Amino acid sequence: MSDNNPVAINEPTKVSVTLGYTLNLGNFQSLRLDLGVVDSRRDGENTDQAFERVYKFVEDKLTDKLNEAKAEIDV
Repeated sequence: MSDNNPVAINEPTKVSVTLGYTLNLGNFQSLRLDLGVVDSRRDGENTDQAFERVYKFVEDKLTDKLNEAKAEIDV
């Protein structure tokens, strides 16, 4: 006997964070940095905890890249 009922598959909950920053370089010029990450909720995490983890990662990486860009511009 064939079962024609669709089977629901629960995909892991994903969280997505994208942050950006525009650095004014003066003289009507600017540098735009954007960074985004999509990650799955891990075992033992609720969605809020997963979001906070991913947000902190993206925020830290964007800050690092912004500082690198500022250092390059100041050279």
